[in-house]
Amino acid sequence: MQKPDHSTPHVEAFYDEATSTLSYVVADTDNKVCVVIDPVLDINDGAAEISTHSADRIVRFIEERELRAVYVFETHAHADHLSASYYLKQKLGAKIGISSLIGDIQRKFADIYSESPHFAVDGSQFDILLTDQQTLSLGALQITALHSPGHTPACMAYHIGDALFVGDTLFMPDSGTARCDFPGGNASELYFSIKRLLELPESTRVFVCHDYQPNGRPLAYEASIRRHRMENIHVRDGVSEIEFVTMRQARDRQLPMPKLMIPSMQVNIRAGALPRHPVSARPVITLPINAFGGEDLSEIVENQ
Repeated sequence: MQKPDHSTPHVEAFYDEATSTLSYVVADTDNKVCVVIDPVLDINDGAAEISTHSADRIVRFIEERELRAVYVFETHAHADHLSASYYLKQKLGAKIGISSLIGDIQRKFADIYSESPHFAVDGSQFDILLTDQQTLSLGALQITALHSPGHTPACMAYHIGDALFVGDTLFMPDSGTARCDFPGGNASELYFSIKRLLELPESTRVFVCHDYQPNGRPLAYEASIRRHRMENIHVRDGVSEIEFVTMRQARDRQLPMPKLMIPSMQVNIRAGALPRHPVSARPVITLPINAFGGEDLSEIVENQ
């Protein structure tokens, strides 16, 4: 693990209640620059309506404080909300970054969505493909990308000053950790990714991507490395790999597929851009029937 940077960025959290998602603006306020992490595009899936209300809150915050957005970073290709990265790129001129392993996710889901042979599966929809331990400057701050596979193979955490943005690798200590049953997920890898992150200084502030407010407690999204090591219900100090993997696999078997997985992945493998219909050129989300299980429907598919 790299030598810690003890500078303190300003962190502004934005909560999307519909998906229980936290997005962040992380700023060097002295130099007036910032990075946005995991922004949300709003969707009313029942009415097939997509809007930019949540992302516009971020735009207003950045503009009102006269910041310059240098980057928009995704911790992974989210399966539970649509990314607003492409929209923020158009509005703010920021470059979109994600793990260099995003191509592995694109190849899997390109097949599920029957994407055109012209659909790129090399991550070229994104501006920056990040590798483990890669560093980037943000004013006087340093951003270090830390590969953290397990939830997906292409998860990336971002260490910025005394703050760590972990995506779905960790939840708050009373919620534990994220699932590992998506394509390419691996509970053992998640365990070791978390243990690696928990080697950072105990005072490091850990910011999570989701908070489901267990037992009705108020919204929370920040806890120290020390708190996670002492209190995280899944991976506190003393929990072995075998204990964690057994628990995680048992829990994952009981979880339903995320409600927004079908539209989310279709948009998120495009860096947040909306797909176009091949004939009308209108924005469109396709619905691959029973792509993740279910009955064989070949008898009721139309003949061509």
